[in-house]
Amino acid sequence: MGKTKEMNKYWRVGEPMVWLSAAALSVTLLSAIVLLIVIMVNGLGVFWPSDLQELQLKNGSRLVGQLIQTIPTADESGLRRQYKIANRDLYGLDFRWIDEAQIVSEDTPANVLALERVEHGDFYGFLKSLQPPAGHPASATLAGLQQSLETVAKEKGDLSELDGKLKDISYRMEQIRLELLKYDYNKVPENDPDRIEAIQEQQGLKSEFSNLIEVQTSRTAKIRQAKALFVDANGQEKEVVLADIVQAYAPNQMSKLDKSLFYLKKLVELFVGQPRESNTEGGLFPAIFGTIMLIFVMSLFSFPLGVIAAIYLREYAKEGLLVRIVRIAVNNLAGIPSIVYGIFGLGFFIYGIGHTIDTLFFPERLPTPTFGTGGLLWASLTLALLTVPVVIVSTEEALGAIPREMREGSYALGATKFQTLVRILLPMASPGIMTGLILAMARAAGEVAPLMITGVVKLAPALPIDGHFPFLHLERKFMHLGFHIYDIGFQSPNVEAAKPMVFVTTLLLVMIVLLMSSVAIRLRNKMKKRYTFGTF
Repeated sequence: MGKTKEMNKYWRVGEPMVWLSAAALSVTLLSAIVLLIVIMVNGLGVFWPSDLQELQLKNGSRLVGQLIQTIPTADESGLRRQYKIANRDLYGLDFRWIDEAQIVSEDTPANVLALERVEHGDFYGFLKSLQPPAGHPASATLAGLQQSLETVAKEKGDLSELDGKLKDISYRMEQIRLELLKYDYNKVPENDPDRIEAIQEQQGLKSEFSNLIEVQTSRTAKIRQAKALFVDANGQEKEVVLADIVQAYAPNQMSKLDKSLFYLKKLVELFVGQPRESNTEGGLFPAIFGTIMLIFVMSLFSFPLGVIAAIYLREYAKEGLLVRIVRIAVNNLAGIPSIVYGIFGLGFFIYGIGHTIDTLFFPERLPTPTFGTGGLLWASLTLALLTVPVVIVSTEEALGAIPREMREGSYALGATKFQTLVRILLPMASPGIMTGLILAMARAAGEVAPLMITGVVKLAPALPIDGHFPFLHLERKFMHLGFHIYDIGFQSPNVEAAKPMVFVTTLLLVMIVLLMSSVAIRLRNKMKKRYTFGTF
């Protein structure tokens, strides 16, 4: 009887539920920690310049590569190593597995070089000869090669100024083309002074553009005359144009300090550089910028819309069947698959509103769409719809948690309902509202499916912000870190070579979400300390 009573009390008090809750929380936290560790271990070491090994194999061949991992062989009779051997244009692959039983000797020669190239990935080999830029003699050593690369980089920098001029002229020519299309649509006479002036300006720009292209071609050909000849471990020669080399270094000669500085330089490139090699190398600046812009614009729509809807439902709407149905609908909206929102965004925003805008304001450009195609604005609005239920629910919960006496006290002092709402209720509910915004931002940052059909692209030629009026171009397509992970991880023809960048991009996306959430949490805590009594 005593044991039965104790068991009944044990179940009645609910201790099993406490243990189950603790176990579920522990599993969740453990899973998140393990995930973060896996991402950090694989992502943080990508840019570290590891030593390059030269192997002599039993079949007489040699190879130079970076050791990636060592695992047991299939029959567990020994070990096998995976090397990154680079030289994709020579071997047709970037990685190679070698059984340790096949290795005769191994060494880490000091003169082996690693090249980061604009195309075909890295190159591992030895410098044989050097043809430096004209007027800048240099010896066929690593120092001479780096000196020549600096000269070429300076000449390429001068060339980039020319690229800027060409882009400006190209942009102006496009504007004139659209202006002339408008004249044609409005049937403006051929002898109209404004039209004649536009045509004359277009002809002048075409002439200037052609001259600049000739100058660019000539200077590019001159820069590309500087070359270097390399050999791989088996003596196979490869000539590389210096303009195609991003940087050259000898990892086996570098000290820990040199490698640390190299690592920091690569991190800077990751944040501010442009992508290369189908996004598998180089920087992620366009994707970082697009992701932050998307979250920012989404918040501008989602936050006020969600808060206003919640205020109406909680403070102004009369409780009844209709309000209950609306609340159920809002809660159910949060459970709809995100791809459905994407399809809705494509049909309603792009084909509906976007096409209407084109018809009303840009009819001369049709059938080429301006707003009737995917872009940052439509993707942001689609994500705003996807996340607005989160803001509504959290805001309603925050308003409902405010003690009734606070409202009654305000009314008793003569305040109107609106004054009570603005000066009492919203400040007190602000921590809860911020919680909803944090959850909405986190979800928006990780969504990819709706973006794939509303505006995200693999490589965006221009950012949504530039120096041309009106400076903010929300109709443009954009890059996104989440889509970047999907693209290089599952759509790249060389998935093995793209794997390091997958982990780096994933780590970066997690860091951005954590950073933005931390800022929002700090704001929420400040509001909580200032406006509430610790209710929320």
